[in-house]
Amino acid sequence: MSNEIVVALAGQPNVGKSSLINAISNAKLKVGNFSGVTVDKTEVVFTVCDDVLCSDYEVHIIDLPGAYSLNDYTIEERVTKNFLQNDNYDIILNVIDSTNLQRNLLLTTQLLESGKKVIVALNMSDEADKEGINIDAHQLSIILGVPCIKTSSKNKSGIEELKKEIIQTHKNPYSEPKLIYSDAIEEEIAEITTLMREKNYKLQPQHFSYRQLAVKLLQEDKEVYNELRSEPIWIELMPLIRESLEHIYLHYETKDLEQIFGDEHFAFAKGAKMEVISTKAMKAKNITQKIDNILISPYYGIPVFLFFMWGLFQLTFTLGAIPMDMIDAIFTALGDATKHFLGEGMLGSLIADGVIAGVGAVVMFLPNILILFIGIALLETTGYMSRVAFLLDGFFHKFGLHGKSFIPLVTGFGCSVPAYMAARTLKNERDRLITLFIIGFMSCGARLPIYVLFIGAFFAKDNAGTMLFVIYIAGAIFGLIAAKVLKVVVFKGDDEPFVMEMPKYRMPSFKLIWHTVYAQAKSYLKKAGTFILLASMLIWFAVNYPKNEILQNELTTKLTQAENNATKISLQNEYKQKELKQSYLGQVGSAMTPIFEPLGFDWKMSVSLATGLAAKEVVVSTMGVLYSLGDDVDEENNGLIEQIKANIPFSSAVAFIIFVMIYLPCLAASMVFTREAGGWRYLVYLFIFTTTTAWIMSFIGYRIALYLGGA
Repeated sequence: MSNEIVVALAGQPNVGKSSLINAISNAKLKVGNFSGVTVDKTEVVFTVCDDVLCSDYEVHIIDLPGAYSLNDYTIEERVTKNFLQNDNYDIILNVIDSTNLQRNLLLTTQLLESGKKVIVALNMSDEADKEGINIDAHQLSIILGVPCIKTSSKNKSGIEELKKEIIQTHKNPYSEPKLIYSDAIEEEIAEITTLMREKNYKLQPQHFSYRQLAVKLLQEDKEVYNELRSEPIWIELMPLIRESLEHIYLHYETKDLEQIFGDEHFAFAKGAKMEVISTKAMKAKNITQKIDNILISPYYGIPVFLFFMWGLFQLTFTLGAIPMDMIDAIFTALGDATKHFLGEGMLGSLIADGVIAGVGAVVMFLPNILILFIGIALLETTGYMSRVAFLLDGFFHKFGLHGKSFIPLVTGFGCSVPAYMAARTLKNERDRLITLFIIGFMSCGARLPIYVLFIGAFFAKDNAGTMLFVIYIAGAIFGLIAAKVLKVVVFKGDDEPFVMEMPKYRMPSFKLIWHTVYAQAKSYLKKAGTFILLASMLIWFAVNYPKNEILQNELTTKLTQAENNATKISLQNEYKQKELKQSYLGQVGSAMTPIFEPLGFDWKMSVSLATGLAAKEVVVSTMGVLYSLGDDVDEENNGLIEQIKANIPFSSAVAFIIFVMIYLPCLAASMVFTREAGGWRYLVYLFIFTTTTAWIMSFIGYRIALYLGGA
């Protein structure tokens, strides 16, 4: 007795479905009508032998009306959609015109969302060959997560392979396709699936995964909503879905979900096409293609990208410097007023030298960070970032990365926390882990104040933007080299391709940019007002205690014997240095000296790096507390930049910048990394890997700077 397989044949009009049916030998044709309509229903029945099990399968192929999409625009689309949603069948055979791959993949993306087994037949492959179009079917299979077979109805190539694939797919268990969406939608899918997993929600038979169900909820699928309304989980799902949709609306500036997911399907289809297709010649047909020919050009693309990034860092430093001096002056005046009001005692010192100096040193760099965030948000919202990811794909593969790794990496220039979360879009575990390990090499916004501080101390303002650009690019290069090392030594294996979405170009959205930048700035100021405030107070305490009465008495005696005011100031600063050395922080710094001495760091620099493990902004606030208390300060020399310039040699500054560029990210980012990577052991590996790399590279930088300085 033969086994029966029902196949739904779906495709856009004029893709050669009828020709494909005719190419299947010994086919029996049945013609009727679909229920309730006059649209023809063609059914083909044929027998295929399974050589492995020595059994026959009776295959029924039902030819569905040609449909450009499943959106109910025409009677044919309604018939196709109703059959796919409501009738019983085993497999969807999606026939594609190989000469119009991108347009045909728009329907494919919707079929992949159905939760059914799908096979893609790349029909008219002979015509594609004549037009100089070469499609990598194997690559497309890996990208979509479903079998893709080249066929030609005219010369009957691929027909036998297609028959065998129908049997094999029928026997194999359902495997979810690799259809992915933009980061904004993927983020909301993750939120919904996390809730379902935590609640241990039992899926209905018609749903194959939490992910599929989450997508249907975000698409406002009526049947799914009706099914879940009677479930207890609906009470918790409802507010979560509402928040998710509001976030998605903000990114697309529309509440039309059909349009939103239509754009998503377009982006995926275009990205898939660009990954698997190569042509002998291709002329631009519209303005988008003309822009892409420049921005994705192997000749102009990378120089254009580097120019954009260089311009962004020039603006970050040049425009950011204007309000920076003003903010610095305000906090300095506030500290002086506090000491005048509270006196020079412990309370006055705590508020002025601890709280105001520490927090002020961080808030001072907010303008620079805002400019950087605005620039990155502009590049993302216009659709340019996805083009750069595609452009760099080949280059990234040489270092063991995928081009899609670019999105979380460039997000890391803003903040490592969302960057680690953005790595979820990398479905291959090895690619994702390598990307997670090198995100820290991309200098986040919290490191920007440290760079601005040292660049301001050692370089002219005219060169400051270029130096900032060099630092960021150097960090990225270190990251790529580290990725290659990890790929060769630790995460071995073949690369697995997957699609990079190519969204349409959009005008920058002020609302979306404001939402993104406001959230980042709020987070930055919240850290300054809470975590960094507490850290500054702890650092102040560690600097001022324990008290040394012998030193204080000795200073009092010498001050009474001092002949002039200059001698008194010199004595005070000399004893302040001694007190610092004997303080709790000084003791920690002294203990760390053997580790960092080969890099040219004094104990203050060592302590600043250690406090930076909590938050990189604390490095600046620590230096603000340490150097303003421990050195010669007068009205001519009262800025932190001047103190850095006066107390740190250039070679040590180079080593310090390199160390900051590479070592472990802040505590919050480290916690997110641990969660995304899959456990605490990965954080231990990250700490060892980044700290060792940072020390070695800093040592090399220090020796080179010393040599060049000597030369």
